[in-house]
Amino acid sequence: SLFAKSGGLRGNKVAEVSPPSDSSAPCRRSRSTYTPLEQQVMELKQQHKDALLAVECGYKYRFFGEDAEIAAKELNIICHLDHNFMTCSIPTHRLFVHVRRLVSHGHKVGVVKQTETSALKASGSNRNALFSRQLSALYTKSTLVGEGILTDIVFLYMSFKLLCQHVLEMTLTSFLLCISENWDKLKKQLSVGVVAVQPTTGDVYFDCFTDGPSRSELESRILKINPVEVLVPSDLSEQTSKLLLSIANASTQTDDRLRVERRDSSEFEFTSAMNTVVQFYCHVPEKDSRSLSTVASFESAVICCLGPLIQYLKEFNLERVLRNEGLFRRFSCESEGMNLSAATLRNLEILKNQTDGSVRGSLLWVLDHTRTAFGRRLLRKWVSQPLTDLQCISERQNAVQEIMESDSPTLNSIRSLLSHLPDLERGICSIYHRKSSTQEFYLICSSLSRLGLELQALLPAIQSQIRSTLLRSLLLDTPDLLAPAHGFLKVLNEKAAKSGNKTELFSDLSGFLVLQERMNQIQSVLSEIQLHRKEVRLVLKAPALEYTTVSGQEFLIEVKNSLSSIVPPDWIKISSTKAVGRYHSPFLIERYKKLQQLREQLQLDCQKEWTRFLNQFGEHYHTMKRAISHLATMDCLLSLAEVAKQGNYCRPKVCESRQQIMITDGRHPAIDLLMGEQSQYVPNDTRLQHDGRRTMIITGPNMGGKSSYIRQVALICVMAQIGSYVPACEAYLSVLDGIYTRMGASDNIFKGRSTFMEELTEASQIISQATERSLVILDELGRGTSTHDGIAIAYATLEYFIRDVKAFTLFVTHYPPLCELEQVYPEHVSNFHMAFLLNEPDTNTDSDKVQPEFITFLYQLTEGAAGRSYGLNVARLADIPDPILHTASRKARELETMVNARRKYKKLLSDLWSISDKSSLLKWLQSNS
Repeated sequence: SLFAKSGGLRGNKVAEVSPPSDSSAPCRRSRSTYTPLEQQVMELKQQHKDALLAVECGYKYRFFGEDAEIAAKELNIICHLDHNFMTCSIPTHRLFVHVRRLVSHGHKVGVVKQTETSALKASGSNRNALFSRQLSALYTKSTLVGEGILTDIVFLYMSFKLLCQHVLEMTLTSFLLCISENWDKLKKQLSVGVVAVQPTTGDVYFDCFTDGPSRSELESRILKINPVEVLVPSDLSEQTSKLLLSIANASTQTDDRLRVERRDSSEFEFTSAMNTVVQFYCHVPEKDSRSLSTVASFESAVICCLGPLIQYLKEFNLERVLRNEGLFRRFSCESEGMNLSAATLRNLEILKNQTDGSVRGSLLWVLDHTRTAFGRRLLRKWVSQPLTDLQCISERQNAVQEIMESDSPTLNSIRSLLSHLPDLERGICSIYHRKSSTQEFYLICSSLSRLGLELQALLPAIQSQIRSTLLRSLLLDTPDLLAPAHGFLKVLNEKAAKSGNKTELFSDLSGFLVLQERMNQIQSVLSEIQLHRKEVRLVLKAPALEYTTVSGQEFLIEVKNSLSSIVPPDWIKISSTKAVGRYHSPFLIERYKKLQQLREQLQLDCQKEWTRFLNQFGEHYHTMKRAISHLATMDCLLSLAEVAKQGNYCRPKVCESRQQIMITDGRHPAIDLLMGEQSQYVPNDTRLQHDGRRTMIITGPNMGGKSSYIRQVALICVMAQIGSYVPACEAYLSVLDGIYTRMGASDNIFKGRSTFMEELTEASQIISQATERSLVILDELGRGTSTHDGIAIAYATLEYFIRDVKAFTLFVTHYPPLCELEQVYPEHVSNFHMAFLLNEPDTNTDSDKVQPEFITFLYQLTEGAAGRSYGLNVARLADIPDPILHTASRKARELETMVNARRKYKKLLSDLWSISDKSSLLKWLQSNS
């Protein structure tokens, strides 16, 4: 394209453009010079090279050059050549619909607005110059906050009362994650720092940890945080780059893919980052003076993240969320709860399934009956970070039990209050950033006020009917925390707020003296114009004449064409028809111009007062956030109670004193729900005790239910430590410090690891992290290599966990020699298999027609080891052709006969070797003749 020849607007040096060779080009004038608008756009593009710029041009927004080509492709609109550059445009009122679409596809979008209004410009010294323009806002996946971004969606909600959980919620989480790395040459270890901020809700997490070549610790945190955007240095290590690439490519949809922003590595250097942090927190108001000392005490790796993050958020005017150190929370598996590694989150399908990456079929899907977006976000955190504090677990269980058993109408009323609420957490954060529209503010403020009043009315019933300490603390505090919303709501004019009219927004102007004065000035000019009407009536001899408005032109004097002779010659004709002419007198022209200037000035004044009004509300941000956190917790508890009631779950007895996992009739929560009432899931028991049998070796036929069983045990333990009821008849569980899994066989192309390397890497991490208070699940370890090597590695690994780690261990295998460990460690190891019925095929004399066995799965855990895996039965179920099955069956029998013969031969040699006298030898020869 011609734009490409010009060097583009994407950061290259702009060269002069030569005319295209194609004579059919849409523009034939010389392109050796740029128009004033093009020059202005190029200057803006030089300042913001990595953003798609939407430039306000009258009633539409235009993209130029390569930006236009990209936008046209993503938005499916026409792109054409105009003067020197390709261009496409979108209507002004549809700007943010298209901004959201571009951002969701991973682009950074800049909105360039005109900074002058027509009437004020006409009265200024630059009346003949180009409209001045400047970047007013930048947006990416994690920074999609601002007036206008949700206005059209909020309007739909307020107009039609659509379900706000689906309407207002752009994405469940929108974290921006910053990563820094530092290699310690002396210790020979990598220190990783992370800071995650969600600008839309105000949540901030940080952490510092050591990590290995596989970046498993970093991957675990990324999966739990679920960021939409990652900020990294330009010299990021190859291992971390591969990890981010693998996570980004795991998403099947473009909208879900991780956006990676690479920044100058100098920003991540400790000295530079610390200077940024010091300068930023030195300007914190006096009441938050502790911030600098608190933040400066963070680990150096965290500071190396915080500095670039501050600089990045400043580009979006969202840095305010980092001002208060009270918002910071350490994100660490060890300090916050049970350790669930990245492999565990994937293998147990905690947050999403392994089939298509969606939530359906995951533990989160099972437990999520929340009614609010902020409740859903909190539940996701609960599920990914189970508790290890017994008191907190007990408090949640007590609350869930009371909700289930109580027949109090108060809890039903609270459940109804939480239905169809907008995303209050995002709403108050948008207000805190001073980027809320009037529509969004009114929706959020009115919802908060209504909640406060209705909860206030329920206080007597709450005090008398609710016993749970957790429920009481959540509900009794909330009305007072929401009280400030009432005062802000009273000031607003509902109709003006819903329509976005800021000039009539405030019903009482006593607290807005600037607006009061400007409106008085406007009223004075309007009065002069109305008084002038008397003079016009006398001139035209029309005592009933009234001003008319046509096509936005006000105060027109309409005169029939037959009477045009009496119109004074200094009157200006504005418009006309066949019947009438419309005029402005010199006085009207002068006064109308003044009126337009005052009105535009009023708009500017209203915007300033609106920003000040949002600032006043922002002073109550932390109070409101705490109230919404209470409501989110309440929503999660109601969800857990509903799940327990529908699934016929039991309350697990969790204790710290006795290390045990004792489950009666346990079920897999997701499979049980997916199967429904038509086909009941077969329940199974689990008996593990630290001072007794703590290891289960599980064998059995393929597809017999081994993997489902071990997952169900782990998921029940996770649910118990969330504070949830569990799918079982009875459960006695100890508090686990972590669950570690190694399951399945898969390579990792992005990380450059084979199947076997992936197996051993995960096993190595488990060995280094697991303790005697952990649950370890190993599913078919060693199958990525040769049989003998695989058996040896599996045997040695399992023996290490039995003898040294002493963790609760579930080991699934198809290697029979591993079952011998039950004899070596009879006190701590038990063999089990998934029961089945074996139907032997009819004997066929034709050796070419050997049939595989028929297996009926019973899915029941049974003591003892299974002799074989019966894989050919699965081959039949997979519709492998009969000739292949016959050949495989014949070959299997040959191999089995050969192995049995070898075993018998070895046994004979062993017996023979043990004979010490001649008489015994004779007896042996007779019996084995």
